[in-house]
Amino acid sequence: MSTSRRTIAAAVAGAAALALVATGCASGGDAGAGADEKITLTLATFNDFGYTDDLLAQYEALHPNITIVHNKAATSNDARDNFFTKLGAGSGLADVEAIEVDWLAEMMQYSDKLTDLSGSDVDGRWVDWKTAAATDADGRLVGYGTDIGPEAVCYRSDLFAAAGLPSDPDGVAALLDGDWDNYYAVGQKYVDATGKPWFDSAGATYQGVVNQIENAYEKNDGTVIATENPDIKAAFTSVLEASSTLSAHLGQWSDDWTAGLANGSFATMLCPGWMLGVISGNAPDISDWNVANVFPGGGGNWGGSYLTVPAQGKHTDAAREFAAWLTAPEQQLQAFTAAGTFPSQVATYTDPTLLDATNEYFNNAPVGQILIDRSQAITVAPFKSVHYFPINDALQKALTRVDVDKSQSIEDSWNQWIADVKALG
Repeated sequence: MSTSRRTIAAAVAGAAALALVATGCASGGDAGAGADEKITLTLATFNDFGYTDDLLAQYEALHPNITIVHNKAATSNDARDNFFTKLGAGSGLADVEAIEVDWLAEMMQYSDKLTDLSGSDVDGRWVDWKTAAATDADGRLVGYGTDIGPEAVCYRSDLFAAAGLPSDPDGVAALLDGDWDNYYAVGQKYVDATGKPWFDSAGATYQGVVNQIENAYEKNDGTVIATENPDIKAAFTSVLEASSTLSAHLGQWSDDWTAGLANGSFATMLCPGWMLGVISGNAPDISDWNVANVFPGGGGNWGGSYLTVPAQGKHTDAAREFAAWLTAPEQQLQAFTAAGTFPSQVATYTDPTLLDATNEYFNNAPVGQILIDRSQAITVAPFKSVHYFPINDALQKALTRVDVDKSQSIEDSWNQWIADVKALG
């Protein structure tokens, strides 16, 4: 499939964290590599950040003395385990480490182990809330924003047509406009007409719901309210009740889920920008995926990441320069072109590269404008402190026990989750 600058291509620890308290702050080596000194910089990411071999080769061409080695973890959880284990050990991390927003607050407890990345060259680059979240109490900026995750709905137009439903993007957007109950009701019509699943999993669907709850698991002062929050109980129950007839029961990121992207195992899925590359990369021969400019409940943000420079590295100055280059608007637009990762850099939002971007794989959907619209529809930024990741991870496992494993009832799995949250302390 051909790509152009305006066409998105198809591309696709708790104990470790506690150990950090007992270790001293590892000091990084002098990064001041001279222009003639040959050095290697390692970059660690997960999923698909859009950092293609071609993009990294551009940096090497600009810096002939630097070789980039890119290591990519399969999932955010794998990356998190590795990050906190090696941060606590004081060695072994990449020169530039990607971290996910859901464990940003956990990381910020150990910001003294990360290089201060602030500087006049990056002032004002990102949306304010993205920078504020990665700035510690001493005013040190320890993470450069990469993407944010405004959500739309991806769907299979062939499956919609077979069910007698509108299959064009405008028609689907009108059909799905409304709340979660409407999304489920339309799904039931699809299932009744076809006998096939509507969405991929309860876990993925729940993530869209919880991202619209401002205080899901904690109050703003950090007090845990997860197991007592009626909004969470309602979300958990409603998603699982819907999944009994609407779900394909495929755990997200599993081999069966990946295969389902290609074999029509489900008709819709919630779709932040970064998911576009995941779909097209795993189902390259499917011509029926499309994107509708709509999201149940109005808007939501799923995901978003940062680049950090661990202080334990040998070339922290060079790593900081590399991370700054990767997150500059020009490179973030290239990453968006490669993987659909929606930029957090404000300068990109008026750039024709983003405004006019279409995605050939998704039937030339105007994904740039769609994601801008979806970003503007976000009205809630969920509060996430150090408790968010482990509590949400435990709840995802509770959903999996009911939806995928079918090993527990809704009530039994909820009660086990309550016990799991209490065990977290």
